[in-house]
This record gives sequence, structure tokens and C-alpha cells, in this order.
Amino acid sequence: MERKTISIMKACELVGVSRRTIYNWLSSGKIEYVRTAGGSVRIFVDTLWRDANNTDRPAVQAMWQAEGRNQA
Repeated sequence: MERKTISIMKACELVGVSRRTIYNWLSSGKIEYVRTAGGSVRIFVDTLWRDANNTDRPAVQAMWQAEGRNQA
């Protein structure tokens, strides 16, 4: 089964964070990605919502809590 990928900008829209935050998550290994033959970065959607500590809560919410961000 092939995993679904999205662009960095689409990931920003989905989780409500900046491009810089997405790049930080990429470099720290919090989300998985692949580079296309043309050099573009594609993010695996399933890693955006993964939380290794709690399968009921999206990873983004866990990261926000760890960073002390307010949640709506």
C-alpha cells in the first residue's frame, strides 16, 4: 500500500503552523518525508497525526502542549 504525501504548504494549512515549523519538524525527525526526483519535499500525511505516546491524540496537539502553545 502506498502512503499518501502532501506538499509543505498543504501540511501548513492542515495543522495550522508556519512553514518554518514544518521545516523544524522535518529536521528533528518529528514527521517523515521524501524528496521527489525534482528535489521537492513531500510529507507523509500519516506522520502529521501520529503521537507515539497517545494514539487518540494528534501529534500536533502533543507538540503544541510541549511547546506551551494555546490551543483553540
